[in-house]
Amino acid sequence: MDLHDKYEAVIGLEVHAQLATNSKLFCGDSIAFGAAPNTHISPITMGHPGTLPKTNKKAVEYAIRMGLACNCEIEKENYFARKNYFYPDLPKGYQISQHTTPICIGGHVTIKTANGERNVQLNRIHMEEDAGKSIHDLDDDFTCIDLNRAGTPLVEIVTEPDLYSAEEAWQYVTEVRRLVRWIGICDGNMEEGSLRCDANVSIRLKGETSLGTKVEVKNLNSIRNVKKAIEYEIDRMIKLVESGGKVRQQTRSFDASNDTTFSIRDKEEANDYRYFPDPDLAPFHLTDQYIDEVRAALPTLPNELTKKYQSEYNLSAYDAAQLCDEKETTDFFASVLQHTDHYKSVANWILGPVRQYMNEKNIGYDQLMLQPVLLANLIKLVEDGKVNFSVASSKILPVVIEKNSSPLTVAEEMNLLQVSDSNELEAWVAEALQSMPDKVAEYKKGKKGLIGLFVGEVKKRSKGKADPKIVTQLLEQQLNN
Repeated sequence: MDLHDKYEAVIGLEVHAQLATNSKLFCGDSIAFGAAPNTHISPITMGHPGTLPKTNKKAVEYAIRMGLACNCEIEKENYFARKNYFYPDLPKGYQISQHTTPICIGGHVTIKTANGERNVQLNRIHMEEDAGKSIHDLDDDFTCIDLNRAGTPLVEIVTEPDLYSAEEAWQYVTEVRRLVRWIGICDGNMEEGSLRCDANVSIRLKGETSLGTKVEVKNLNSIRNVKKAIEYEIDRMIKLVESGGKVRQQTRSFDASNDTTFSIRDKEEANDYRYFPDPDLAPFHLTDQYIDEVRAALPTLPNELTKKYQSEYNLSAYDAAQLCDEKETTDFFASVLQHTDHYKSVANWILGPVRQYMNEKNIGYDQLMLQPVLLANLIKLVEDGKVNFSVASSKILPVVIEKNSSPLTVAEEMNLLQVSDSNELEAWVAEALQSMPDKVAEYKKGKKGLIGLFVGEVKKRSKGKADPKIVTQLLEQQLNN
């Protein structure tokens, strides 16, 4: 018996998303990534006596956006509290947080599982400021402190213990990253620390309802690492319990070099952070009107769009999901549809040749110099039978992008317009059949699948200019005589 069939994992995730504001949560210092150490700081960031923080209104708006996108209840009466603890990269000696009074309550995030879609229940989403960064490998004798990140606005998205496998956790973090990017509150860049995840993992015998002793794995900085760390922890705990050991409540870290976790410290009981309302920050009240304004400004969310593309545009579930994977793709799709109603063709082009071109050039939509109207015109050329898809995608599309030229002009200049003149086509068909008499004989004996071979030969002789539909008709006429 597989021991994994005997036990059930129970997982809760805490995802920190750095809000894409220009300045910090309580002062005007920049939050731009990559600056020289300790250059994006001020007396407020440093917590100097006599300084007064002021709440960043855009950060509040972004937190509400996330709450609405996750079906949360928005708390109208809000305040910030001081979370007191000492750490070298926490200059004030406390962190300003909403931990005990979150701006967003409850809610859920929908994930796709092997058994279909399901909602992962959230406990809360709250705002807080980030700490600075301790750097241990720059100096042999000292730890270096960079306070640029201190005070950066975050939302912490906390699930209930409502995930039951590493795969579900992977799906959840993938969906959260898509959501924060989709609604424009965070770039989701885990490598730069814009999105970080802590995982609380426990196991219990299948059928039990009480939770086992949990282990927290901190600061997982990629979706792959979230999955690998949880897989390792589940396996470690099962082996430990099966050998007679006992799971200890610990904080652990993940070693990406060998996909294992290691203990940082035992956590026997909850820390007493002595939360109390921050006396320097006024409470803030959210009106129904303001919340409705934030709701009205939200874009249509990806799951809703996916269903719309299937029902209204008759796209497959796969194509609809691919188009809604990133908002930039969806926006480009919508902009092309302003010039054509060939929905399926537009989807095929964006997910096929356009994506291939972008991958080859290693660019995103922000660098793609392709006007939506020109792609619509190129699709029309194919739909009208003036060029075939292969020629249009491989030869015409790159020139249209690089020269910003009309697809028809490019096709004419490159002499790629399909020939539908029957005399010229009949000549190519005759040449193709004369070059393969043995295959012609096989076709006439019943090997009808050879028609594709003959079409390909005509295509080669015409250098791609022969209209394949008419060629097929002419071939069948000559072969069936």
